[in-house]
Amino acid sequence: MTTPPLLSVHQLTHGPIQNLTHQWPAGVSWVCGDEGCGKTTLLRLLAGDVQPTSGTVSMPAGSVFWANLQDAVHDLTNVNVCWATLRQRYPNWRDELQHDLTDALVMTPHLDKRLNMLSAGSRRKVTLIAALAAGATVTLLDQPFAALDTVSVQLVLDFLHEASDHTQRAWIVADYEAPNDLRLADVLNLSES
Repeated sequence: MTTPPLLSVHQLTHGPIQNLTHQWPAGVSWVCGDEGCGKTTLLRLLAGDVQPTSGTVSMPAGSVFWANLQDAVHDLTNVNVCWATLRQRYPNWRDELQHDLTDALVMTPHLDKRLNMLSAGSRRKVTLIAALAAGATVTLLDQPFAALDTVSVQLVLDFLHEASDHTQRAWIVADYEAPNDLRLADVLNLSES
């Protein structure tokens, strides 16, 4: 029995994305490709962060998680305020998971720091903790492993291994190449489309 897609695009066009038609099922999917092929642009289109020049995005019932906390507009926001603000947008936010991830990713000493005071890796952890705790129907992750230490990368991979069994939620990860050791529901290589 085929699972219906949770998210789809039809003839989507914006910047490097040209006339893309694609569907994403539940589980973990990967969007990969070379620098400049449109991975981040596609995630922003799926999130509604930017509007397509043409084409459509069919969204699922429920929420879509997307946050770009690397942007300078968030520099003066501290970690706790950042999470509190995001928590308001996601009704299925899991506080206990947020606390567990905060401990596991060694972020507790940084909770009252502004984002511009954090290293690139710690700032990325703020986004990842929010993404994993949000409980969104669709979670969009852009280069989740960049600037992370090995222990943190493994924790995120373990989470994605677990998420690959989800039947009601989708995780769409954009990075240069898809990992070989993760069961993926779908792989879209934008350099080949």
